[in-house]
Amino acid sequence: MKIALGADDAGRELKDIIKAELEKSGYETVDFGLYAAEPTADYPDYALPAAEAVAGGECDLGILVCGTGIGMSICANKVKGVRCAHATDCFSAEATRYHNDANMLALGARVTGVGLALKIVKTFLDTPYSGAERHTRRINKITEIENKYFKA
Repeated sequence: MKIALGADDAGRELKDIIKAELEKSGYETVDFGLYAAEPTADYPDYALPAAEAVAGGECDLGILVCGTGIGMSICANKVKGVRCAHATDCFSAEATRYHNDANMLALGARVTGVGLALKIVKTFLDTPYSGAERHTRRINKITEIENKYFKA
């Protein structure tokens, strides 16, 4: 499985820790940056290429990290075909995969510790989509909304 990664200046260190753990566990990663310390880096510059890689099928899933996870999730969800969930706990990470078939995860390095972040990532990656009719119906409705408002 190939995982897209992206982070701004607030999330780079946590992204690098997640990347190392993923690679140690046998995942292939595609790192869209930030690669080195910078005093300021704009999260859309890293969220967008990672989200495009997931939406385009280059990567299976994606993980984004900024200070809160909110900015990254907002940006990623502007890309047609992306369902990015901001998760702060394992239950939410599990539910968003199982119910929503989310294909991206956003984390906040300033609000989630490393140990919990790694557990959230593991839960997200280990949880399959349920395929239940009610969940598929809801995802199809999301896609209808997306098709109405996002033409590109």
